[in-house]
Amino acid sequence: MQKTILSGNEAFARAAYEAGVTVASAYPGTPSTEILENITQYERIDASWAPNEKVALEVGIGASIGGARTIVTMKHVGVNVAADPLFTFSYTGVRGGMVLVVADDPEMHSSQDEQDSRHYARFAKVPMFEPSDSQEALDFTRLAFEVSEQFDAPIMVRSTTRISHSKSIVELGEPLMELPETGLVRDPSKFVMLPGNARIRHPLVEKRLVDMAEWACSQGFNRVEAGNGKIGIITSGVAYQYTREVFPEADILKLGLVFPLPKQMIRDFAERFETIYVIEELDPFIEEQVKAMGINVIGKEKVPICGELTPGRLRQAFDIDPPSLPPIKEELPPRPPNMCPGCPHRGVFHALNRLKAYVTGDIGCYTLGFMPPLSAMDTCICMGASIGNATGLSKVLNEEDRKKVVAVIGDSTFLHTGLNGLMDMVYNKSTATVLILDNSTTGMTGRQDNPATGYTLDGEFANQVDLEALCRALGVKHVETVDPAQMDNTRKVIKEAMERPEVSVVITRRPCVLIKHENVVEDLPPLYVKSDKCVACKACLTIGCPAIEWETGKDGSKGNCKVDRLLCNGCQVCMQLCKFDAFGVCDD
Repeated sequence: MQKTILSGNEAFARAAYEAGVTVASAYPGTPSTEILENITQYERIDASWAPNEKVALEVGIGASIGGARTIVTMKHVGVNVAADPLFTFSYTGVRGGMVLVVADDPEMHSSQDEQDSRHYARFAKVPMFEPSDSQEALDFTRLAFEVSEQFDAPIMVRSTTRISHSKSIVELGEPLMELPETGLVRDPSKFVMLPGNARIRHPLVEKRLVDMAEWACSQGFNRVEAGNGKIGIITSGVAYQYTREVFPEADILKLGLVFPLPKQMIRDFAERFETIYVIEELDPFIEEQVKAMGINVIGKEKVPICGELTPGRLRQAFDIDPPSLPPIKEELPPRPPNMCPGCPHRGVFHALNRLKAYVTGDIGCYTLGFMPPLSAMDTCICMGASIGNATGLSKVLNEEDRKKVVAVIGDSTFLHTGLNGLMDMVYNKSTATVLILDNSTTGMTGRQDNPATGYTLDGEFANQVDLEALCRALGVKHVETVDPAQMDNTRKVIKEAMERPEVSVVITRRPCVLIKHENVVEDLPPLYVKSDKCVACKACLTIGCPAIEWETGKDGSKGNCKVDRLLCNGCQVCMQLCKFDAFGVCDD
């Protein structure tokens, strides 16, 4: 068999191909995004971005009902959006195998919370595998399709940031050449979840969990690794790798299936030790269930419940001296997150700051509008929440404060879950202002396409949603579109919208500077600073552009700003802020 090096996300994609998947659907979200992007290399798989995770899962469910094997991927907070169909699909069961890969984000590297998706598996009564490296990402996911069909259940596979983005050696398997037969099979008692049918299905769901727990006790994905017999450790996922490194002599029960747990296997393991630890990231999911079995284990008394585990954090938790390492000679300068040079959102947040707006924010690159020096975001809850938050605020504020409330949402996020909020805003006669920041891509997760870009996942032309017409169809009477690089006009239009005593939508339209489609972004020459005209007022620094640097005078003078030509993309926002004509356009 061929061996190669794959990230966890590449391995999940390969597993879908090997398992005979024909339909894949997802909404992009770090750390899961690259799964679908890698699936596109396998031509027999119909892979597509959905407007949100709920739609993605419903597409997967439909393909499964049609008899196809299908995979759906999302990050942990996406399961919140997809929970409604997930819980009911657990009752109906499958026709073709259906696997939901969910990637959690311990340490919140790119997320607003650290929720543990294992609780969803238990809550929805859906079995869950948890790989600990790229090889298991491939093996467990491929196995999950067989298990899905064997036990008539959707299967969840849990990844984490470290598994999704780390690379390790993987032995590839042969792809399934004979794909499952698809077609219409009428079975309303199974797939129509009226109360009468659902009552019959529920006992079957409970029985399959009991059967699966018993079956899992004899499967290789759950295994005992012998040590010196002094302590026993129960662990799973990437925490297994850290455990193996920090406790090389320990006896380890490694769980590949984290729900349902192989209870008899756990009891047999526990009988051998006086002291047993449970080492797992985030919540005490395994620990609580083992304690409920009457087994005394030590878990979160020692292992941190917050943040990502590392070997260093484990050593600290167990008072183990770290290995000696060479001293670090240099300290790296801090690198706070920032919008890209030329980002079309920068001018918008500068205007909102100057207008002293109370900004209800959303999830996307523009969330960085919270950071100084722009400092123009006051709330950020979840995808699509900005508009509903603005509606709620407008219901309780006096007239003067009501005018300050502005909801800010990106084009992809608006289509994800912002539509209903705007519909409610109009229907219930709210008076807040909504800014839709249309940068022609799904920027923060890596510039994926969405229904407003006019392209599919494969880069093919598609119908492009008309955001202006869509807002008017929802009943918004005042819809205006501006170029956010034209700062005076942008500020003027936003100010007028804020004064209006009814719903107003302002669409700021300018492509992301990193957009991947040709002939979309204008190629502009970089700027330079005329040193004789710069008076060191530092107005240009108020937009926080990484391309603008401050150069202190060597003789103790105030100094002046300079532009890094390698970073500047010529958006000219800084030029509009300067009152002294100190910026010029490079002509070479």
